Amino acid sequence: MSRSEAEVPEVSSERGGAEGTLQALQSLMGLETEATAARLYEELSLAQRERLLREAEQAPSDVRARLSEVLRFARDFSGAARLLSGCGEDARVAALYVQAGQYVDAAEAYLRVGDAERAAAAFERGGALERALGVYRGLGSSEAVAQCLVRLGRPFEAALVYRELGQPHSEVEALGCVPVGDARYVESVLRMCMLLDAEGFTRRALALLADTMRGSEAVRADPALAAEKARLLRRMGMEAEAEAVIARLTAQGIVPRDDGYEYLKAIPIFGELSLEDMRDLYRVARQVLIPAGAVVLEKGTAGVGLFVLLEGTVEVFSGTEDDARRLNTLGPGAHLGEISLVQDAPVSARVKARTAVRALRITRAGFQHYLDTHESAALRIYRLFTQNLAARVRALSG
Repeated sequence: MSRSEAEVPEVSSERGGAEGTLQALQSLMGLETEATAARLYEELSLAQRERLLREAEQAPSDVRARLSEVLRFARDFSGAARLLSGCGEDARVAALYVQAGQYVDAAEAYLRVGDAERAAAAFERGGALERALGVYRGLGSSEAVAQCLVRLGRPFEAALVYRELGQPHSEVEALGCVPVGDARYVESVLRMCMLLDAEGFTRRALALLADTMRGSEAVRADPALAAEKARLLRRMGMEAEAEAVIARLTAQGIVPRDDGYEYLKAIPIFGELSLEDMRDLYRVARQVLIPAGAVVLEKGTAGVGLFVLLEGTVEVFSGTEDDARRLNTLGPGAHLGEISLVQDAPVSARVKARTAVRALRITRAGFQHYLDTHESAALRIYRLFTQNLAARVRALSG
């Protein structure tokens, strides 16, 4: 039969010292019901409970386990976890610390039992983001790594992870968190513009660039952003506006980089190439000079590869007839024939040099050799080509 409540030793709130704590411990362990023992424990002061716990931590493991159940019944989950620590009950210890809201302690217990996934989540929930980041990296959980990096205020690093994962939407969101004062702010804006343009949101990319340039005098003067604005304007067929941007740069004594590397890197299907793969691709390209009036691409013929315009302008016509409609005029930064690199299809329009043109050219044969020797780059290029093609089909059907 359980002792009655009348038989429970009274614990005075004035009692102190080791003797009072020991007596309280002995009283608790002598009771036959957890509920009664828990009630007695609840009546102890905070200082008395702490002394009791310190003393109980030196007791044998079976005593600690029994007292832990009393404390759990009293809803002192943290104290119950402390008493179980070192008893080979780390899974229970972790669960108790979670109940107590002590997530970092719970994470440490999860690590001791080898449950790294729960440990990482508990570290993150407890605000120990650097610890969580380390565990997530050990697990190879790239998305969780990226999320932690954003929460740690390291969005550019997070964006690099999303780039490796092939998640352009998440990459844009992360890049959007890079602050204006960051040394990589301009690079982030340029990358966002390229991603948005590649996904078919050229107008949105241009609006982002305009907002960025309005926000800061120093940023507005950056020639890379101005050159990107000109490129996007050309993409939208706004050749006059693009030329005005280039003219302003020239008037300021700034000559946009014209070796073609930046132009080549901005082409959507090359948007996920690594630095090494991008440099190797650039080495495949050759500069060519095209005289004014020469036909660059002829409608209906087999594609001959990619042209990236560095100097001069070309005109795009709907057909080969003398009265064919002029569709567009393109200048530096524009590219032609990229589809012929990955798809055997006839040229869809006639392109004629309006002025003398200097351009980068990558032939189909040269590009095929590049793909054969760069497997990872080939996979990325074909995936982006497929995505861009699907976006165009959606746009036409919409």
